Amino acid sequence: MLSQSISMGVIELKRKHDAAAVNSSLVRRPIRRWAPLFMGPMLCAFAIGFVYPFCKGVYLSFCKFKTTSDAQFIGFGNYIKALNDASFIHSFWYTALFALVSLVFINVLAFAVAYALTQGIKGSNLFRTVFFMPNLIGGIVLGYVWSMIFDGILSRYGTSILLETKYGFWGLIILMCWQQVGYMTYSSVYGFWGLVILMCWQQIGYMMIIYIAGLQAVPEDMLEAAKIDGANRWQTLWKVTIPNVMPSITICTFLTLTNSFKLFDQNLALTGGQPYIIQSDGSAIKTTEMLALNIYNTFYGQNVNSRGTAQAKAVLFFLLVAAIGLIQLRATRKKEVQQ
Repeated sequence: MLSQSISMGVIELKRKHDAAAVNSSLVRRPIRRWAPLFMGPMLCAFAIGFVYPFCKGVYLSFCKFKTTSDAQFIGFGNYIKALNDASFIHSFWYTALFALVSLVFINVLAFAVAYALTQGIKGSNLFRTVFFMPNLIGGIVLGYVWSMIFDGILSRYGTSILLETKYGFWGLIILMCWQQVGYMTYSSVYGFWGLVILMCWQQIGYMMIIYIAGLQAVPEDMLEAAKIDGANRWQTLWKVTIPNVMPSITICTFLTLTNSFKLFDQNLALTGGQPYIIQSDGSAIKTTEMLALNIYNTFYGQNVNSRGTAQAKAVLFFLLVAAIGLIQLRATRKKEVQQ
C-alpha cells in the first residue's frame, strides 16, 4: 500500500509538471510571436537616436569638416591636436580634481543625512522632501541662482566668484564671514569651490534617497546580534551597516563620478570657464572650464576648422568616463556583502 501511494503521488506530480510545462509553452509562444512587434519600434528608435549618431560621431572624429556632409578623412590628426591642446589637458585635470572633491563631499554628507533620517527622528519625511527638492531644479537655473548668491555676498568686498585673494579658499570663507583681506586677482579658486558647493547642494538629496533605501534594507537580526554582542553604535556602523550598504555606495559613487565628469550646464551658467590665462603663443586657457564645456567651446568657437578636433575630444571624453565608471564599479562591487 505504501509503495502504491508513493507511485500515485509521483504520477500526480508528473501530471502537474507536464500541465505547467504545457501552460508555460502556451504562454511563451505568443510572446515570442509578438515580441518583434513590440520591441521593433524601440530598437529602431534606439538605433536612430543613439547607435547611428554615435557611430557617425566616431567617424567624424577622424575627419576635417565644417558640416557633416563635407567631411574629409584625415586619420588621427584630430586626436593629435586634441592631446596637444593645453586647454583640453587643463580641463581634464581640473575636471578630475573637481570629480574627486565632489565624490568625497557628496557621498559623505549624503550618507550622514540618510543615517540621521533613519534613526526615527520627528519630521524625517519632511526633511527628505526638502533635501531632495534641489535635484528637481535645472542645472542652468542653479548656476545662475548660485552665481547671484555668491556675487551678492562677495560684491560687498569688491570681488566676485571669478576672483580670489592670496589666501585662496580660506580667503573666500573670510570674505563671506568677516572682512576683506588683500587685493583681488583673477584665479579659479572661487569658481572651483563655487562649483563644488553647487554640485553638493543639488546632488546630496538624490544620493540621500539611495542611501536611505540601502539603510532600510540592512537585516534587523544582524543589528540585534551586534547589539547583543556588545557592539556600540560606532562599531555597528562600521562593521555591520556600511558593509551591508555597499550596493548603495557602489551606485552613488558611480553616479557622482559620472555626473561630475559630465557637468556642463552648471559650469556654463556659474563661471562660463572664466577667468582666462593667456599663453605665450597667444592662445587662452579658461581656468574654470571643465571637459564638457571645453568640447562645446571648441566645436562652436570662432575657428570652424576645429570641429573635427572637438569631435575627437568628445570620443576621448566618452572613453575616459566609460573607463573610470567601469573601474569604479569593479572595485566597489568586490566589497559588497551577499545577504
